[in-house]
Amino acid sequence: MTSLNSPSLPKTSIQIDSEGYFHFGETRIEAPQQGLPLFENLIINESGHLISVYQGQPILVEPYDEPFIAQNIEKNESHEFSITMPYGYAQKINLESLCLDEWDRFHGESSCGVPFVLGEKAQDQFFNLVDEFDDDSVTIAGQKINTDSWLSPNHETKKESFWTHIYNTEDPRWDLKVPHPSLEPTIHQLKLNKCRVLVLGCGTGTDAALLASQGHIVTAIDISPEAIKRAKDKYKNQAHLSFFCKDLFEVTPEEFGQFDLIFEHTIYCAISPDLRNSLVKKWRQMLTDTGQVLGVFFVMHRRFGPPFGGSEWEIHQRLKNDFRFLYWTRSKLSPGSRLGKELIVFAQRR
Repeated sequence: MTSLNSPSLPKTSIQIDSEGYFHFGETRIEAPQQGLPLFENLIINESGHLISVYQGQPILVEPYDEPFIAQNIEKNESHEFSITMPYGYAQKINLESLCLDEWDRFHGESSCGVPFVLGEKAQDQFFNLVDEFDDDSVTIAGQKINTDSWLSPNHETKKESFWTHIYNTEDPRWDLKVPHPSLEPTIHQLKLNKCRVLVLGCGTGTDAALLASQGHIVTAIDISPEAIKRAKDKYKNQAHLSFFCKDLFEVTPEEFGQFDLIFEHTIYCAISPDLRNSLVKKWRQMLTDTGQVLGVFFVMHRRFGPPFGGSEWEIHQRLKNDFRFLYWTRSKLSPGSRLGKELIVFAQRR
C-alpha cells in the first residue's frame, strides 16, 4: 500500500479539468503562454506526485482525469505516434503502454512518462490510423499490440487470507493508526445528523471509532479476523460501535438492516477493480432511500495494486447513475504522501 512518509511537496495546487486545461479554482487558464510552460515543466516525482512550476515556484498538479487529455493524434512515416494536448503541447507516445478502460477509452504513457487518455476526437483519429483493431489489441504496421485493462484485476484481494497475511507479517501501510485527518472536519462541515453508519473494510477500526464517538450508531465490518480482533481489543469500551468479521459482498439488509450513511476509506482502492461496480451496488443496497455515502478515494495513476489507482472521472462515471453528488473536493488534510492524491465525495442515493 501507499507509503505514509511525508515527502517535500508544494503547498499550493493547480487542477487539470476534464478537457485537459489547467484551472486555478473556477478560473480556467486559456492562454497558451500560461498553460504551455505548466505542461513543459510537468514531472512525476519519486512518490508519484505530479509537480510543475508556476511563476517560478513548484506547484502540485491535481488532474480530474489523466494529466494529458489528447485532443489530436498523428502518425509519421516511421509509424511513430504523437498526441497534442491543449495549448498545442505535443508528446510522442509509447505504443506498448496502450490499455483500455471499461468505457473503451485508450490510455497510455507519453515519451516523458506522463499518462494520457485519448479524447473522443483523438480516439476516432486513432482508429483511422491503425491497420486494424479488436477488443484486445490494435495492429500497427503489421505489429499486433495487446491492449490490457487500464486497471489490472488482482483476484488474490478477494481472499481473507491475503489480508490476514499482511496483518500478521507486516505493519499494514493503509492503517494510519488514527482516523483520517479529513474525517472529523468533514463531518462538522456537512453537519451530519446522528445516524446509523456502516463502515465496510474497517480494518482496525480507527475511523469507525471516531464516528461512534460523535454519537453515530456504527456497524464496522472487515474480511480479516485479525483486523477485527485488533479493532475489538482497541475499542472494546467504545459505545455505539459493533464489529463483525465478514466479506463485505456478503453483507445484506436482511442481516444488518439498512443504514443512513456509509463511510468509505481504502476499500474502493483495495478490492480488485473488476469489483468496483459491485461495490457501488452494495452501497446502494445497504442504504435507506435517502441514505448517503461519504468517501475518501485515492485518485492517482496506478494500474496494479492494491492499492489500485483511479481518477475523479472514473469515480464520477461509476457513481453517477446510483448517487446524486452533494460535495466533491480534493482533501487538503491528507497525511504524508497521500497529499494531492485523495478525493472527498459526499453523495446521496438516487
